[in-house]
Amino acid sequence: MVKVLIVEDEREIAAQIAKYVVREGYKPIVLNSGESVIETVKKELPDIIILDVMLPLKDGVTCCKEIRDFSDIPIIMLTAKKTENDRIVGLQAGVDDYVCKPFSAKELMLRIQAVLKRSAIVNDVASTGLQLDKNGYFLRFKDKSTKLTHLEFSLLNLLSQKPGRIYSREQIIELAYHNERNISDRAIDSHIKNIRKKIRLINIEQNVIETTYGAGFRYVPID
Repeated sequence: MVKVLIVEDEREIAAQIAKYVVREGYKPIVLNSGESVIETVKKELPDIIILDVMLPLKDGVTCCKEIRDFSDIPIIMLTAKKTENDRIVGLQAGVDDYVCKPFSAKELMLRIQAVLKRSAIVNDVASTGLQLDKNGYFLRFKDKSTKLTHLEFSLLNLLSQKPGRIYSREQIIELAYHNERNISDRAIDSHIKNIRKKIRLINIEQNVIETTYGAGFRYVPID
């Protein structure tokens, strides 16, 4: 199920958005301040964030910048400000779309659907034909598919979001397994080994997860 994190301090607006999110078959997660946004994103791993600019304790632009330090999750920013400069500040912070207040719930839902489509719930990994499907944790390549465990999926999804970037074991535990307990370095190595086996099962011979000794692991797109 698609998770939508709604961060809006006006409770009536947040409740209205959540109601329409449920109607679409999505799961809403609601926060009324910016204080625990980063913790919630790492714990819940939402598929999209609806983020108000003006928030108590921590504003939306700051939240967005901090999220972009570790995730490319789609973000739609809500704002009562309509000047070009305000939009530029948000875009520079890394938002994917803007919706100005007042807005209709129907318009917002259409924006959510469009952004989700662009970001791909079924994600073409580095545009190579390799697909990660969140609905069932399937890994697909051409006419072949294999099922990953939740932990294997989370790990591969993290690495594939930024091909070439090296993630240490500590970063993988923090970013991919934030809500799990008792995840060790040896468990990470075991998951990597299992993912490699499953990748070979769908007729991919290339080693798409490379080990950089002393540093960690990185995703290498298929040639």
